[in-house]
Order: sequence, then C-alpha cells, then structure tokens
Amino acid sequence: MNNLDHLLSLDTQATLLLCGHFGKKTAIYIEPLTPSEYAWLAQQLQAQNIRPADLLDTASTLRIKHFEQHKTVTAERLVALLMRGGALTLAVETWTHKGLWVISRSDKTYPLRLKKQLGQLAPPIFYGVGPAHLLQKGGLAVVGSREVDEDITEFTKLIAKKSAQQGITILSGGDRGVDSEAMSTALIHGGTAVGVLSDSLARMSLVGKYREALREDRLVLISPFDPQVGFNIGNAMACNKYIYALSDWALVVNSEHQEDGTWMGASENLTAGWVPLLVRQAQSMSLGNQSLLNQGGIALDKPTLQAMTDLRQQLTHLSKTFNKLANNAIPPTANIALKPVITDCEQPLHQPIDLFEIVWPYLEQQLSTEKTEPELAEILNLHPLQLRLWLKRALEMGKIKKLTKPARYINVNVSHGTQCALFD
Repeated sequence: MNNLDHLLSLDTQATLLLCGHFGKKTAIYIEPLTPSEYAWLAQQLQAQNIRPADLLDTASTLRIKHFEQHKTVTAERLVALLMRGGALTLAVETWTHKGLWVISRSDKTYPLRLKKQLGQLAPPIFYGVGPAHLLQKGGLAVVGSREVDEDITEFTKLIAKKSAQQGITILSGGDRGVDSEAMSTALIHGGTAVGVLSDSLARMSLVGKYREALREDRLVLISPFDPQVGFNIGNAMACNKYIYALSDWALVVNSEHQEDGTWMGASENLTAGWVPLLVRQAQSMSLGNQSLLNQGGIALDKPTLQAMTDLRQQLTHLSKTFNKLANNAIPPTANIALKPVITDCEQPLHQPIDLFEIVWPYLEQQLSTEKTEPELAEILNLHPLQLRLWLKRALEMGKIKKLTKPARYINVNVSHGTQCALFD
C-alpha cells in the first residue's frame, strides 16, 4: 500500500479499509463497519493508546484480539476488512482520476467543529472535491423543501446573495429546490458554498453549473457515503446533522410538517441545540415552518431580511437570543449523565445528547414481542420515517433482529433464547 502514501495518510487508509465500500458485492463480501460500529472501534483504539494506522502492520491481529467483545465487530471481520488493500488501491485510483479526495477523522483537514458538535456521530470518512479548508469556515446553512414557489425562490436568492456579498459561506444539501437555489445564487454572486451531499458525489462534481466555482476554489462538495452511491432516504436524513454542525447559523426557508427531511433535520437541531435556527415567516407559510417557530425557531420575514445591512453582526445578535431561549427550554430532567465520547485517538470531545439513547428503552420494551413498523409507529406515536431510521440504527448496533414474511422486528435478547444454539 506504499503507492497510496502520497494520497492518503496511513490512518485514513486504515479507516477506509474498515469503513469503505469498494466495488460490487460478491459471494465473499464482508460488510464494512457502520458509523456506530466504527465509533465503538475508535473507543477500543483509544483504550489501548493506538492509532488506526497501527492496525495495518503484521501484529494487527494480536492487537484486535485484545479488544472487548462486540456482537458484530468481530476480530475475523476486522482482519478481513483490513486485507482489502488491492480493492482500496483500485478505488483510490478511480476517485483521484475524478478529482476526488478522502479525509478521515484523524486528518488535520477534517472539520474540527463537526467533531466538537457531534462527537462519535461525526462520520469516520468524508469524500470530497474542492478546497477542504472551506469546511472550517462555518457560515449559514440554508435548507428547504424540493418543491418551491416564487416567494420561496425569491427569499432564498435574497439571503444567498446577501451572504455572498458579505463573505458568509452558504452550506446546504445540494438537492433541487431551496438547497440548489441557495448554493447557485451564492456562487453566481462571487461567494463560497459547501454542499453536503447524501448521494452521487462523483456525478455532481462534474455538473456544469459548479465547474467554474470548483476551479476557482469557491465550492467544496462532500459526502460521507461512497461517491457512486445513489439516493437513499436514510443517507439523506443522516446528512442533515452534518450540515447544521458545520454551520454557525441555519435558516429553514420552507418545510412540510412531519413529512420531509427538512423539518425532521431542523427539529433535531432544535433539540440538540447545535446552531441557532431561523425560520422564514410569511403570510402564506407552511405548517412545517409554523411548527418550527412554535418549537423555538427565530422568525425572519422578507422585510426584515431586506433591511439587514450587516448580516453577520445581526445573525450573531439573533444567536444570543436563540441561546437564551434554548437554555431556558431545557427541562430539569435533561440532566443526563453521559459517558465521555472518544473519537479516534484524540482527547474526549463535547458530546450532545443522543436522542436514540433516550428512545431505545421504549423500543426495547415494545420489541419484547415481534412487531411490525406500522404497529410500532402507532404505539409510540412516531413518524414512520423517523421510526425506520431508529430501527436501522438498532439493527446496526445489534440490538434488534429483523424477521421476514411479514417484515417485523424483535429484541435480540428475546430472539437469542431460541437461536443461541446456532452460534455455539
């Protein structure tokens, strides 16, 4: 793997081998680690005072055997993943030919604010194209639904133009509608933008409207997922938190109440308190925006936006108001003792409350018997999309098992009672 040394750090090579997807699945395909599985592994590395790169040497098998036992992250699986050097070489050649780069949490170019905000929830790997230093600058996240009307478009263009003219980077998800309009407008007016994509990074890096900005180092496109992967609703939802965590402030231009990823991502931000959330207010306003205002979002109407002459100063002033509201909104019961989070081989960083840990006891209780998604959604009064994401995470963590015909779920502690003989 020495031929990759000039492209990737040894830590990043190791992380890619453990988490990266290379080529098509085969009969002997080994599933790469999920973000939550890698977070567990990072804690094991920290406990033994070793770096990811240390797993590349011949003694890696001996090191791995000293890790704590995990239901899905076995020594055999880790060793098999680390043996994919040939596949990694081919993948890196393909990515570099397309102008893409890769960074891991161990690299200095990895955005520090993302690790500070998300801790172990920060992705182990980012693929990207464009100047990585833009990821450190912060800025204003502008997000919204794909379906837009004239008023929504005008508002989006206005905030993006003002931001560009005043040196504030626009961050968004790159989808059609508000996201794409905000990024394109900022770039047209000479500004900078960060696109956090959930799919198709390789294809988007070649889109004509972004070519000039990429060449001028005014745009960076990143994704925590394989550059070739297509759209997946779970991936799209996961990217929401990265957009917020990379920003200084966020603005929701339009959202549908409990029906789209924009609303869910904004609600998650309000709960976690990552960044101050502004919400477009208008006479004809979606139920989603009204709901976000009711949850503590800061109203911003078009006349107020038009009157803003020093956007950075005024956004900072609004942030102070938001922080006071957020602090007052935290109930006494939220004083939860959390274990310190370790990311790779660094010192423990601040970790916000992980809502999954709060929801899991309720899921665990209900899944003492087999239940379908609709049954769980009704019992727990959860939106089906949010429930699906939590079920996916529980599956990745090895907490539940999915049964088929029909599709249903059960707690592994219950199912193991009848299946433990299979693993003796």
